[in-house]
Amino acid sequence: MSTTLLKDEPTAEATEAAAKPPISEVDRKLHTAQDLFIRRWGEMGQTWGINRTMAEIHAFLYITGMPQCTDDVMERLNISRGNASMSLRALCDWGIIRRLHKRGERREYFESLSDVWEMFSIIAAERKRREMDPVLETIKQCQKMLDESALGKSAARKEAVALTRHRLQGMEEFMVVTNKIFQQFVGNARSGLNRVARVLLKALG
Repeated sequence: MSTTLLKDEPTAEATEAAAKPPISEVDRKLHTAQDLFIRRWGEMGQTWGINRTMAEIHAFLYITGMPQCTDDVMERLNISRGNASMSLRALCDWGIIRRLHKRGERREYFESLSDVWEMFSIIAAERKRREMDPVLETIKQCQKMLDESALGKSAARKEAVALTRHRLQGMEEFMVVTNKIFQQFVGNARSGLNRVARVLLKALG
């Protein structure tokens, strides 16, 4: 014997939708603006050496300004629990978000740093450690491979060898100076970057 659904009998989906309060126009526009920022930040984050999901999670935590749990991240960004957990862990390792615990709850919450200068400093420092430092070390290794003690005096004086050593020296000097500038300005997050910003704004008039 088959049963038929009465015309006025609510479905499970309709019951669930009715249980949720209606979204106001203000909340809808706020959600849209936040989503646009999250999407753009995710695209930009890839140029900073952060994968898109990590960047979008960071953007979500930053733009909402409220601690969020893993379930919140999964729902808002429509990603799996494994992806959310792995990305949150990586962002904590970078130091641009931090874990929080709410009294009486077993779930972990996460929040973003609120100071933009501090975030930029941490990201720049991490990129320097991962990218610039290994390149500088490689340059030094290449120079040792081509010095007189390794090749002998006559071989080290060959034009091609001398030219390569000259190019390596120029690159090393550039990276050493760049690292010093980084340590001077970016290493001291807020005061250093604010000082740079003031100088640039004054120069641009």
